Parts: sequence; C-alpha cells; structure tokens
Amino acid sequence: MNIKTKGYILGAIAAATYGMNPLFTLPLYEAGMDPDSVLFFRYLFAIPVLGIMLKARGRSFRLKRNEILPLLVMGLLVSLSSLSLFQSYNYMEAGIASTLLFIYPILVALIMTLCFKEKLSFQTILCILLALIGIGLLYKGENGTTLNLTGVSLVMVSSLSYAIYIVSVNRPKLKDIATLKLTFYVLLFGLFLFFVRVDFGQSLHWAGTWYHWGNLLALAIFPTAISFLCTTQSIQYIGSTPTAILGALEPLTAVFFGVTIFGESLTFRLLCGILMIITAVTLIIAGNNVTTTLIRFRKLFPRLPFKRE
Repeated sequence: MNIKTKGYILGAIAAATYGMNPLFTLPLYEAGMDPDSVLFFRYLFAIPVLGIMLKARGRSFRLKRNEILPLLVMGLLVSLSSLSLFQSYNYMEAGIASTLLFIYPILVALIMTLCFKEKLSFQTILCILLALIGIGLLYKGENGTTLNLTGVSLVMVSSLSYAIYIVSVNRPKLKDIATLKLTFYVLLFGLFLFFVRVDFGQSLHWAGTWYHWGNLLALAIFPTAISFLCTTQSIQYIGSTPTAILGALEPLTAVFFGVTIFGESLTFRLLCGILMIITAVTLIIAGNNVTTTLIRFRKLFPRLPFKRE
C-alpha cells in the first residue's frame, strides 16, 4: 500500500470517527452535563490512551524548545473548535450543526490559496462543489424554520479554527514531529482551556452512571484520539486540502447511525446527498487517475478534420 492510499484511508477513518461526536455527546447532555465538563473528560481520557501508544512505539516525549509554542497554539485551536461545536448543540439540532461544520474544506482551500499560493485545480473545485451540494441535501430542516444565529456563529468559529489547524499542522515546524507525539501534546495543551473553564475543577459535572462514563470513554477514543491521530497522519501523507475534502464523509456517519440506531428514514433527498458526497470523495481519491482515464477515453473519439466543401 503506497503512502497516498494510506493517507486517503486514514482521512476517511478520521472523518467517520469524528462524525460520532453527537452519538456519544447528546446522552450526556440529557443527563445534565455541560459542554465544558464533557470536553474536559473527553480530552483527559484521550491523553493516557495516546501516551500509552507513544510509549509502546518507543518514542520520546521530549520536545524541542521551538516546538512548544506552536503546539500550544494548535492545542488551543483544537479545543476552541471542539468547545464551540459542542456549545452549538444547545442552540440547534446536532445534525444541523454537524452539517454546517463542513464549510471547513472551503476555508482550508481558501487559506491554502490566499496564504500559500496553492492553485485550485478544476477537479478540486468540482469535488468541493459536489461535497457541499451533497451536504446541503443532507440538511433536514422544517419548512419556515430559521437557524439560531448564536448556534450558527459558534459552528462558524469551530469550522474556522479546525481549518486553521488542518493547514498549520502541515507547516515545517510541526510537519517533522511524530504524529503520535503531536496529537498527544495538542490534546494536553487543549485540556488546559477546559480546566480553566470548569474553574479548576470546582464547577465540573461528573457522570452519574456507568453508561455515561462509557460515553465519555468512547468520546475520548473514537472522535478524539483516533480521529485526530488519523487526521494528522493523513495531512502529512496527502496534504491539507484532500484531507479536508475527505471530511465530507463525516455526515455519512451521522446518517448511518440515525437510520440504523434511531430509526430515521432514508429519504430520496438524503440518498442523493450521500451519492454526491461519495462521488466527490471517489474523485479526490482517484486523483490523477481520473484525469488520465478521461484523456484516454477522449482519444477513443478523435476530432475529425474539418473539410471545406
């Protein structure tokens, strides 16, 4: 398996696991926990998991002096993205919030274009448009309802923070740091924000039952440790923009759990959205192979010379 294939697979895994956020979070909200407490335990439980993985691979925890500040900034960006997204669940349906979050591939592409002079190919633009149309079709709002402005603003902050993280983690100062170590310190520094927000533990809400502790552990493993680890590795293999576009798989996770677990109906509109997202992801994975295939197909039908009468 070559590096690009690994990168696309890891990007898909990162997207699917990150899409599990509402699945484990909403039951905790119903039990009376607030976003800060949920995220504090989520990060707290994820850090030892990554630490054990780091130690098992025989890697050092040591950081260079010039790596501390960039990792601290990355930690704050990730925690800000998580916090604003989880807070938005209190102002709108989690599915709508998760759908709106996916403006971040556009933001990543724009940041790469404006700041790093990366050219947007026609194929990349097409994939972004297809993914956005598909995500739009996945939106299930009632006629006449308007979205809460506070909720929308929180999701936009989450999306922008995540986009900046995706771009920044592939810059020279961070690119050479081992993936496990980078993810470990990003979550460790990000934990500081939540520790402050729960008044250093004074206003922390604890889980009441083993089921809720299980949800917190699942949040730590799937949409945190696994997702961030796979995202970072995917970015290093295939770059920021393709990884961001693969994030369009995240709504598919929500649809899957909605249909199989919560009994939601799979409407024609939802099916069209899913097909468009799968098409966009397939095109971005195929990469140059698509272009080569189209060129070969075009050569089967050569343009006939124009003959004047």
